[in-house]
Amino acid sequence: MAATTTLNGPRHAPASGGPPKSLVILLHGLGADGNDLIGLAPHWAHLLPDAAFVSPHAPFPCDMAPMGRQWFSLRDASPAAMARGVEQAAPILDAFIDAELENAGLTDDRLALVGFSQGTMMSLHVSLRRTRACAGVLGYSGMLVAPETLKSDIHARPPIMLIHGDRDELIPVDALHGAVSVLAEAGASAQWHVCEGLGHGIDETGLDLGGKFLKGCLGS
Repeated sequence: MAATTTLNGPRHAPASGGPPKSLVILLHGLGADGNDLIGLAPHWAHLLPDAAFVSPHAPFPCDMAPMGRQWFSLRDASPAAMARGVEQAAPILDAFIDAELENAGLTDDRLALVGFSQGTMMSLHVSLRRTRACAGVLGYSGMLVAPETLKSDIHARPPIMLIHGDRDELIPVDALHGAVSVLAEAGASAQWHVCEGLGHGIDETGLDLGGKFLKGCLGS
């Protein structure tokens, strides 16, 4: 039933004005919506002039705020509940990715996923379990959900870059180090960077590093 849910959200066409040669999907965090991350596209468009950007609204209304969307509920933030949450949302995101690639005439090797917070959780979970590896996964202020199942579930090992603030009050920076360790054990090594003095957010350093990573993944 979940996979029949159709996602959509704001878009940013290739700066070159031509057809897209790559696709960047931006996945927002809890309580936001697709408008939150589409603003990253202009920062990176000069590095990726042939990339189309899309930032879908998460499928469910946020149950912890009067506005915004969520990929899954975090009322129960236990590891088991979060694992169930990403597993239930994964088919919805997978179907969206497949549809966007088909519409653009592109394949997984021309796709990058960018996540923030809960969007990073979804990006990591889905990208590592798809049949074909995408070009790259860029995750800000997130974590790896269900790390204990990764070794048995992993199908793809795309390039990964994780960026986190050392003052993050919502998802401690230890989550980055834990994810890097588990990913390495599953054969999916990740680059990473800790932003000094940054809380739960994205700063200029993170934007610059993310842009360089995406260019390295998707640049012709």
